[in-house]
Amino acid sequence: MMRPYYIVCLLLLLSCGKKEAEVITPATVREVLTRYGKENPETEVLIETKYGNMRLKLYEDTPLHRANFIKLIKEGYYEDADFYRIAYEFMIQGGDLKKSLGYRIPSEFNPKYIHKKGALSMARVDENNPNLESSAAEFFIVHGGRYLPEDVDMEARNLGLTLTDQQKETYAANGGYMTLDQKYTVFGELTEGIEVVDKIASEKVYSTDKPLREIPFKISVVR
Repeated sequence: MMRPYYIVCLLLLLSCGKKEAEVITPATVREVLTRYGKENPETEVLIETKYGNMRLKLYEDTPLHRANFIKLIKEGYYEDADFYRIAYEFMIQGGDLKKSLGYRIPSEFNPKYIHKKGALSMARVDENNPNLESSAAEFFIVHGGRYLPEDVDMEARNLGLTLTDQQKETYAANGGYMTLDQKYTVFGELTEGIEVVDKIASEKVYSTDKPLREIPFKISVVR
């Protein structure tokens, strides 16, 4: 039988080996996420649902959002998360509304990245948010709808957007939600499982966009 003294020593060693999650505040968000991103360079995550799996690639040139997402996944923030808001031909939004974090992520708008179907973007609040900073944890994947080729230019002009020919073709061929461009930060995209987005987006919802049935998910870092 192991003596109590040795049990205490073992517990102390285990506790010393476990690194506590670093708390982020509005004042330290850039510093902490920049440092964390250098120490944790992963760019691929997997979301598992009852409808199938989705694999996502995170963009390296949205470093704060990438680092924050990886940090939350590794620290188990999304353990009880679900897709709690669904809007057909718009998006599926996920997170854990029972939890809250005391910071926002500075926006990282990049004209290279649009809200095409399958884009991964961060939600945000409108009130008292002049710099359009992102939510710390609530994300969404674009479902979107297709645009007629003749409507793409008109919509972009009305929204004050300058799109490349390839981006215009993407909106016309695959769809998306152009209204969100340069207002919400796109920081990744689906590489597998777009049919899963279609299935989730087709779920029946209440008038508040809340799905009738819970849609939990498991998320993990792949590499």
